[in-house]
Amino acid sequence: MNLRSLLFVPGDSERKLAKVADSDADLVIFDLEDAVLPERREAARGLVATALATPSKPQCGVRINPVDTADWTHDLAAVMPAAPTFVMQPKVRSVADIATLDATISMLEHKHGITPGSTRIIALMTETPQMLLALPTVTSLPDRVAALTWGGEDLSAALGASTHHDVAGQWIATYQLARSLTLIAARACGVLAIDTLHADFRDLQGLATVAGDARRDGFDGMMAIHPAQVPVINDAFTPSEESLAHARRVVAAFESEPSAGAVQLDGRMLDRPHLAQAKRLLLRVPGD
Repeated sequence: MNLRSLLFVPGDSERKLAKVADSDADLVIFDLEDAVLPERREAARGLVATALATPSKPQCGVRINPVDTADWTHDLAAVMPAAPTFVMQPKVRSVADIATLDATISMLEHKHGITPGSTRIIALMTETPQMLLALPTVTSLPDRVAALTWGGEDLSAALGASTHHDVAGQWIATYQLARSLTLIAARACGVLAIDTLHADFRDLQGLATVAGDARRDGFDGMMAIHPAQVPVINDAFTPSEESLAHARRVVAAFESEPSAGAVQLDGRMLDRPHLAQAKRLLLRVPGD
């Protein structure tokens, strides 16, 4: 599964919703949470349900409201008949919150004749202090969970912090920890790891650097808040032909010596972790 770019679109903006059909994002997420004022959510649910039912090139999903609010069940009731591919769950407090969403989606899939398990969950894992503290213990999640991601804005508000970046524009230690724990938990659970957004949508050069760093660190994709960010993110998370060719040669070298723990390639000794890295890279390309 490729989720290089996840583009947020406000659920109450008819103009922006109408533009997503030909988006190059791997996933468009219609937002019913932070991007929509409470008094506009009812109208937004109808707009999002219509958008989900409209044929489009990208996969489409929806960010619902947190499960400790009165809105999330209304969000799901409105959008599930249109069978969103993904549901993003914000402000997760515990794995129990994810289990609650999982059970509710299962019930609605059955009610609306949707293939069981086909609605996947993307969980935002660092927006509450409770979940951030619990992240080091997370090693398994419901099968419906496809990816974990993180964000600094809500955590910053919950902590009472005045900022989450230092004077050089880098994440301060608390948020570096949140980012790293999200990546580690995703790998422990065998799901995708999605990096948070780059807030300055006009800074495409800075975005290219940040996205490249995310790919280097092991993330599978990144969130976007503006269409202009999508091609930059896609480029950062698309393997080069050179790296793909090398990965195929690594796999072939191990296949030629199936009982070997290490093989030689181009004067270097490669062991099984190199094989795992090569296979992970090739999973990003259909047909490999």
